[in-house]
Amino acid sequence: MQDKDAEELEIGDFIRTLKARHGYDFAQYAPASFKRRLRALRVRTGAASISALSRRVTDEPAFLRQVLAGLSVPVSEMFRDPWVFEALRREVLPILASYPRIHIWQAGCAHGEEVYSLAILLQEEGLYDKSQIFATDLNDVALEEAAEGIYAASSARLFSENYQRAGGRYSLSDYFHARYERIKFDESLKRNVTFASHNLSTDGVFAEVQLILCRNVLIYFNDALQNRVLQLFRDSLVHKGFLCLGSKETLAHTTVERDFDAFDLPARLYRRHAPR
Repeated sequence: MQDKDAEELEIGDFIRTLKARHGYDFAQYAPASFKRRLRALRVRTGAASISALSRRVTDEPAFLRQVLAGLSVPVSEMFRDPWVFEALRREVLPILASYPRIHIWQAGCAHGEEVYSLAILLQEEGLYDKSQIFATDLNDVALEEAAEGIYAASSARLFSENYQRAGGRYSLSDYFHARYERIKFDESLKRNVTFASHNLSTDGVFAEVQLILCRNVLIYFNDALQNRVLQLFRDSLVHKGFLCLGSKETLAHTTVERDFDAFDLPARLYRRHAPR
């Protein structure tokens, strides 16, 4: 048997072990991307093989946090793709303003950059006090860092440029304090944020919301899991609620395509229509 075939068997065994031992199912993640991350995890942990990772998953419960941190993809930035946040500010928030309470789900929130971006947007539009943001991720390590709201000071320039391009009304530095090569966002920005663990591949609806943001997460799933997650989003949205996807993601040719209308395609904004 070729080494490549042996590796495929080890990967399959790892996926089954992780699901059986801890309930996390990565079977429907995009194979090439998952394989790269698993190989990187093996190197980073010093494991001799993927089979060795499987043994550690079985024998060391505390190892799970390290595994999930390595297999998820927590990469983001403040106001990433500024035109999307500008579109949210200009086109979506005025509609959400008509609701007595606004509930938003930031799915796959990673280290929280987009959560704080959204909080700032709501604050500047006078909507934050009646808003609740549910920020969820599979990666508990990333969630803890998101809740802290601390980032490298070297990122401040990019964050600030994105903020201004997204229609920012002040200076981004008004929202954070800089110290020891770190910037920390104001505690007030997370007073209406709930950080929670949620597994998109297995968990169900937990709230009814008017807006869901899940950007550049679906690209790591195969078609079946993408459809499963999109159905979850559809069922979580109120009628006429909004879904915001990543720049490389679309509802075209999915099982929920007919449940949504394109609202702003360049910004990947869709709106759930009422039953027809």
